Amino acid sequence: MTVATTQRREVHGGRGLTRSELLRRAGVGGATLVVGGGLAPTSFAGPMRFAGRALKGTLSIVQWEHVVPAYDAWLNAWAARWGERNDVAVEIDRVPYTRLPALAASEAKAGRGHDVFGFLSPPSVYEDDVLDHADVVAEVERAVGRYGDLGKRSTYNPKTKRYFGVSDAFVPSPTLWRRDLWESIGESPASWDHVRTAAPKLRELGHPVGIGQSGEPDSTVALTSLLMCFGSFLQTDGNAPAIETRATVDAVRFVAELWKGGQDARVFSWNPASNNQFLLSGEGSLVMNAISAVRTAETLELPFANNLSIWPVPAGPRARLALGQYTSVYSIWKFAKSPDIAQQFLADLCIDARQATVASGLFSFPSFPGAFRPADLYKVAAADPHEPKGKYSILTTVAREHTRNAGYPGTANAAVMEALTRNLVPYMFARVSLGKASAEDSVAMTAWELKRIWRKWKAAGKV
Repeated sequence: MTVATTQRREVHGGRGLTRSELLRRAGVGGATLVVGGGLAPTSFAGPMRFAGRALKGTLSIVQWEHVVPAYDAWLNAWAARWGERNDVAVEIDRVPYTRLPALAASEAKAGRGHDVFGFLSPPSVYEDDVLDHADVVAEVERAVGRYGDLGKRSTYNPKTKRYFGVSDAFVPSPTLWRRDLWESIGESPASWDHVRTAAPKLRELGHPVGIGQSGEPDSTVALTSLLMCFGSFLQTDGNAPAIETRATVDAVRFVAELWKGGQDARVFSWNPASNNQFLLSGEGSLVMNAISAVRTAETLELPFANNLSIWPVPAGPRARLALGQYTSVYSIWKFAKSPDIAQQFLADLCIDARQATVASGLFSFPSFPGAFRPADLYKVAAADPHEPKGKYSILTTVAREHTRNAGYPGTANAAVMEALTRNLVPYMFARVSLGKASAEDSVAMTAWELKRIWRKWKAAGKV
């Protein structure tokens, strides 16, 4: 979809806006909207306030097709208002999120494309291809307060002291479970030990637990979260590889036992849609994922919709931590034709994160917490009208206390993002569950590959 917006503003010839200029303009929002499809030509819809006048600038953005259509509708309108007040034509091209990595790689290689690229995970591997976003971060902080820890760790490289993007929002990955099924066996997913105990009983009922072990993003998120609960991390707080520990071996053995007792072979061939399909079919009793499946069940008025509960990740032997399902990061390419306009747009978008959070149906949370005060956010979540009342309140705790950045306790550097993108974590688990390697050997193989990745990026000066 393409959104072209027009608005009055002065373009400053390709240089970045100064901090004072950004701050002075922060918070503007307005524009005339043009809606089309994909990269197709667009046509104006709505009043032509600036008809017959040359625009002062253009801004092209690519981002994913949101799973909550209301969010895309909101962003269209917001960008339209923003562009109208700044005399800027804003074009938003939406693509399926599975196409984002290939599109980003092609634009970076070609050195041309959109001004702003909307990633769904930290784009640290493109640090050399994008601008330093420090001024944007500074202006948002001056308007709404400090950058959240998750957002900063997802966009700042302490080695190079550069921001390779700015995060407007992140998506928690809570536990989604069928309360009716679990209560029928007198259990709840309060801890991973509870899950292991309940899984065989739930499978006997025809409702197995869904933790994927496939080479796809959802499996990577769920299993990386489980690792953290066991006290295992891909790297240290100093960004050095750290997977080869007793805690990792214990976690791998645990999942192999969980699979044999309470899952089936489909978890080894899951794709990015499997999590939601498994739960929405009525068969699944538990998954770890964003809340989109719950929202879909409510929209479709499925008979078990009111029995879908939202909880934090089950507690492990060491912690109760989960990797964010997605981290929205916008980066301005070095070849952007309108870098100054892009900086202003991103600053304003982050400042208006309260509107975005509500429009997403609480799917995403602001990376700058002050943009939506925690007390106000809790009230909005508690007021959600779906049954049982108040079930979305726990999301505020999940987001604040349990959700961590990719690469935690370190930062989302290029090495850790390569490891996660290549789905090395689920492969490590699957080898053991399928009997192809012992837990110790599988962990050692993964550790060897991680060290190789880290050496490459250390040599490049990025870790």
